[in-house]
Amino acid sequence: MQYGICHLSIVPVRTAANHMSDMTSQLLYGEYFKVLEERQHWSRIRNNFDGFEGWVHNHQYRKIEEVDFENLEKDQLKIASDLVEYIADENQVLMSIPLGAQLNYCNKLKHHFEGNSTSEIKNKGQLLETALLYLNAPEFYGGKTPFGIDSSGFTQMVYKLNGYKIKRTASEQAKEGEALSFIEESEPGDLVFFDDNEGVIDHVGIIMQDHYVIHVDGKVRMDRIDHSGIFNMEYQKHTHKLRVIKKII
Repeated sequence: MQYGICHLSIVPVRTAANHMSDMTSQLLYGEYFKVLEERQHWSRIRNNFDGFEGWVHNHQYRKIEEVDFENLEKDQLKIASDLVEYIADENQVLMSIPLGAQLNYCNKLKHHFEGNSTSEIKNKGQLLETALLYLNAPEFYGGKTPFGIDSSGFTQMVYKLNGYKIKRTASEQAKEGEALSFIEESEPGDLVFFDDNEGVIDHVGIIMQDHYVIHVDGKVRMDRIDHSGIFNMEYQKHTHKLRVIKKII
């Protein structure tokens, strides 16, 4: 088995081994993974944080030793906590890194970081404060940053920044936690899931106070929610059909 780490700011994870295939997720700086298959130009990887698999270009990651991978698994995550931070390489050349980048391997990469970071498990009340950092971030399928993000990337990153680990896709996240019967049973920070006409869960948001939800629809936004789903005041109609509410923490 081989192992790798993302040494660049943001790297696309694709469905196939070519630049034209869909991006289904991203690797942020410092995220590490197992290399499941290696070809001349591409590698299929499994992200250690959430088990998500896909293809990354070989020029966009560095291999690490098994002992380093194991040590990273033991460490408490140290995560960049500002919208944009900077690291300096050994030649003092700066590179920007996004909110949520992992910093545990920074020194091993001979990078220097002086910005703000977090490594603690925070209480549930902090989730909405973190979620609001992404407000108005544009919707971007596969994205995980304030410069472009999808619905499940948004919920995963909000939870990650508060010290909690959840899966990458809405359908996978919906399998976690305890199901609630009514919105009235929920608390701010709980996750709410929505399905399409075929019953496939394809959207997720975070419950707020007073029957509001923060989610990604064109951008990260706040909308009303009721027992039918999300009600968009601009369009004066329901845009997402409620499937289940989950208490994760």
